[in-house]
Amino acid sequence: MSQFNIAVTEPPANPLRGEASIEIAGSLRLLRPTFAALVGAEEELGPLFALVERAGDGRLALGEMAALFWHCLADRDGLARADVGEAISRHGLAACAKPLRALLAAILQGQP
Repeated sequence: MSQFNIAVTEPPANPLRGEASIEIAGSLRLLRPTFAALVGAEEELGPLFALVERAGDGRLALGEMAALFWHCLADRDGLARADVGEAISRHGLAACAKPLRALLAAILQGQP
């Protein structure tokens, strides 16, 4: 298991709101599935229900995961979209599954 020197730059994720965090370019970044973020993801990726189905069937592509994370970033300041893909590659799919599950659950169940 790799270790990271992470500078926390955002508030911690609130799982009750469907939020998650992932380290990108040396900083812990908040993924917040707001309505606007999900609409942006849907415009790029197609219907979110189909995205959730692909993920459930193990057919979610890396680019789709990166796009969903990109659209859900609460703050993109100083990041390029490629940084998200690099973070996924660096952490691996197993580590990225937790924030992905949180976002997919928020899509399906909504937020309190």
